Amino acid sequence: MPPAPTFHIGPIPIHGDVILSPMDGLSDWPFRSLCRQLGSAMSYTEFVKAEEVLDPPKQIADKLYYEEDERPVVIQLYGDEPEVMRSAALRAQELGADIVDVNMGCPSRTIASRGAGVGLMRTPLKVARIFELLTASLAIPVSGKIRLGWDDDSQTYPLIARVVEENGGSLIALHGRTKMQGYGGQANWDAIAEVKSIVNIPVIGNGDVKTVADIQRMKDYTQCDAVMIGRAAIGNPWIFSRLDREQVSFEQAREMMLKHLEHNFEFYGPEMGLVLFRKHAARYLSPYPLSKEIRKKLLTSQRQEEFLSMLDDIFERVNLSPKEEEYLPGPRFRKG
Repeated sequence: MPPAPTFHIGPIPIHGDVILSPMDGLSDWPFRSLCRQLGSAMSYTEFVKAEEVLDPPKQIADKLYYEEDERPVVIQLYGDEPEVMRSAALRAQELGADIVDVNMGCPSRTIASRGAGVGLMRTPLKVARIFELLTASLAIPVSGKIRLGWDDDSQTYPLIARVVEENGGSLIALHGRTKMQGYGGQANWDAIAEVKSIVNIPVIGNGDVKTVADIQRMKDYTQCDAVMIGRAAIGNPWIFSRLDREQVSFEQAREMMLKHLEHNFEFYGPEMGLVLFRKHAARYLSPYPLSKEIRKKLLTSQRQEEFLSMLDDIFERVNLSPKEEEYLPGPRFRKG
């Protein structure tokens, strides 16, 4: 018998209680797919502007790419026009999404100031209209990712959570910070517990989950159905396998870096793949005693061969030899 689901989003069973958070520029297919293999219970795409889903340029098509073994797949949209959001959500459904998520949490000034992202939380009637339209039009579940609100004086999260549920939403994910907090200060887990107590749909908690112990601590404290991890997974995707970074051997780290880099080369090509991998490389290598000069040289390298050679040198500097084989990225695959 297969294991029982941890919870359901509408009719969709979710097996697991730890999920990689959608992060612009970070939770792309190369990284997201690795986290899914390590135990992330579902795959959220990076957020995509609703208008761009309807006529996507190449970089948006890349953001919407997924593979079958990632399911359940959530396509996350942002926007503030209900009819445009509806059209984009229908397109996401056509692209094979299992769930469409409405981003109401992005604190970026350029997005929030125009009424999208967390700015949408300032207009509860518009939130109601968006969810009413989407849930009436789609054959798949619709969820929402929210924050506490704009600032300490306008924390609209209890109202928005009820609006989502009352208009057919199937799940709420709550990051326990305001827009003005950004990613600073302390996440409010009491708010996550409050939302869990006032809605009857699943609730995912997000914020200040940095270690394996924090996963269970948040679940016990808030009674949330699952925990979403963002920044703490960068450099430690093993957290989805319930491993803290200090429990990961150097050989495991080396193998993951090369696998992640290969994914990047395959997906983006050698030049862009290398550029986009650097931010991950810095975090993968952060536990090791490397000089500023070596780090800077590695993270400004422009060529694939140079970068790989420098990685080999770094592996030797920490006195753990890499495998006696030449590393070559695999062939490009076709994205369709």
